[in-house]
Amino acid sequence: MRTAVPVMRNAILRALVAAATVAVSAACASSSGGESESSCEFRVEYDKRVYSDVANAEFKLGKKLGTAVIPPCDDSPDDGDGQASPDSTIAYEIEGVDSTLAIALDGAPADVLFVAVDSDSDSGGELPPEIKKLIKGS
Repeated sequence: MRTAVPVMRNAILRALVAAATVAVSAACASSSGGESESSCEFRVEYDKRVYSDVANAEFKLGKKLGTAVIPPCDDSPDDGDGQASPDSTIAYEIEGVDSTLAIALDGAPADVLFVAVDSDSDSGGELPPEIKKLIKGS
């Protein structure tokens, strides 16, 4: 359903997404006294908005939008207080959805889209209807 993007970039971003997921999961699993010491979520910044990932979506990739930034997660107690560098990737439109609501990323898994964090603030935490219709099983 998605259009092809350069294979090498896909492989690199898939590895980055997988590494970030594993790192966040491991950081969240580490605990002290039964409480998690990490609160990182996989977030992306594009056009002065922050987006969070939503899986199990079915959509068509639209036109290339520009560079998106994946900010580093440095709230892990074992990070050595070093400042990690943000990573960048390419953001794409999702056909039929305004980019202020959601975007797709170059090399992200085919069923993952990124929803603007503030887009659901007026709806009590509910995903916008445009996004709900893209989620499998909704």
